[in-house]
Amino acid sequence: MKFKPANQIQDLQYFGEFGGVNPSISDSSTYTFLSAKTMFDTFEGNADGCYLYSRHSSPSNLYLGEALAAMEGTETANVAASGMGAITSALLQLCKAGDHIVSSRTIYGGTYAFLKNFAPRLNIATRFVDITKLDVVEAAITKNTKVLYCESVSNPLLEVADIAGLSKIAKKHGLTLIVDNTFSPLSITPTELGADVVIHSLTKFINGSSDTVGGVACGTQDFINSLRSVIDGANMLLGPTMDSLRAASVLKNMRTLHIRIQQHSKNAMFLAKKFEADGFRTVYPGLASHPSHQLYKKMMNPEYGFGGMMTVDVGSLDKANELMELMQKQNLGYLAVSLGFYKTLFSSPGTSTSSEVPEEEQKEMGLTDGLIRFSIGLDNDIERTYEIMKKCMQDVGLLKSERA
Repeated sequence: MKFKPANQIQDLQYFGEFGGVNPSISDSSTYTFLSAKTMFDTFEGNADGCYLYSRHSSPSNLYLGEALAAMEGTETANVAASGMGAITSALLQLCKAGDHIVSSRTIYGGTYAFLKNFAPRLNIATRFVDITKLDVVEAAITKNTKVLYCESVSNPLLEVADIAGLSKIAKKHGLTLIVDNTFSPLSITPTELGADVVIHSLTKFINGSSDTVGGVACGTQDFINSLRSVIDGANMLLGPTMDSLRAASVLKNMRTLHIRIQQHSKNAMFLAKKFEADGFRTVYPGLASHPSHQLYKKMMNPEYGFGGMMTVDVGSLDKANELMELMQKQNLGYLAVSLGFYKTLFSSPGTSTSSEVPEEEQKEMGLTDGLIRFSIGLDNDIERTYEIMKKCMQDVGLLKSERA
């Protein structure tokens, strides 16, 4: 039977302390032990069901981790205070001084900056490659490579990773394949395709209301235990701890994720087709013109569509800025970074979320000045939205007025 991620979330049942339909929030930083021996056993990792200290784990965080593991089909998961907290902890748990990482060249700017500028301080090197070319990926592997890192759908260029193909390479060379699935929750299930660890920025689609920062690493029990180890666990020792109140908030929002993703995808597909027909260079995995359209179709869980992210190239940074400012004035959305909000968000990634990538490397990977990244919202009347967007494009001179 095909894996159904939303069913996995739905089938989890939690009761609050007093019979509430939501689990009680654990508003404590530390926990009482009934005996000194239990405290000792908990520090040793041998007292199942006992809580040590909220930097290690808490009931609220474990509830959320369980739901995220169910969604991604992993044994368990560990939540963190941010997506970067999850990413950096996972990488540092797997790599030591002298090790090497092969990473996609088009990834979130913060991840790129960590791998390019910070990890070398720890003598961890990274080779950035075109993740869509499996032969190039394999050729970049060295005897010191420990991790193969990519995003299911890359930020911001929307390149699609062949996760099954990358998994074969990773297994052949004894590597850990980490996949950041932030852009495609529910739409793609990386573990079904061979990923070892799945990362999310919970800040984005999973939470969906742009009021919480969070992250998660989903993987085997052994790997998550290593992250939490009081001896050498990256999450435990670096301390990117998610607050219990925030964990409870994200867990509640996860219950509507399947509905939201379907609407994000529906609206993005409609607009992508319209913009492409209007003559704009439009990148969206749901378009037949996308170079990895068939690959995405092969990997996806069809009921959730191709996601809510798309890019449109309007030719220059000046035009991009003029258009975005006008769209915000017309209440079409917000000129803001991040994604997954109920309103459409738009930004010019070269000068925002990917500004950490040097200009020459942006050009090499195809990140142009006029590129606008859209996170399409949950608009009920997407045809009306398009007509207002089209008028904005006409007003800034990107499209001829139909009256002209």
